Amino acid sequence: MSTTQERTAEQELPYDVFSRACPSRGTLEHVTGRWGALTLGALYEGSFRFNELRRRVDGVSEKMLAQTLHALERDGLVHREAQPTNPPRVDYELTALGREVAGRLIALIECLEGRMDEVLASRERYDDARRTPSV
Repeated sequence: MSTTQERTAEQELPYDVFSRACPSRGTLEHVTGRWGALTLGALYEGSFRFNELRRRVDGVSEKMLAQTLHALERDGLVHREAQPTNPPRVDYELTALGREVAGRLIALIECLEGRMDEVLASRERYDDARRTPSV
């Protein structure tokens, strides 16, 4: 494909995440941020109540999880189901879109987990090279 054809194909795209004003950029940030990716990954396993989800996403604060869930719900990736019981019960699950996005994140997560020995060895080589004084 020529450069002109590539530019024409790009212009036909309705959204461009590399453009500062593109609304897809905000959704990408919600999905790929630390807590967004982990929350979507956890919800890929099934429906969770808030505190169950907080325990599953180890290290997230209550405030950050609430903010993350609100953003993902607003983007249409998470469905919040509030049941009028005493005490109130709120369940979170992925929407169809959320399931598609989370599936892609799970593939990335599995790739990274499966290659961590290589990553750790690379880090060690990098750190060793930085510690060794130049002659």
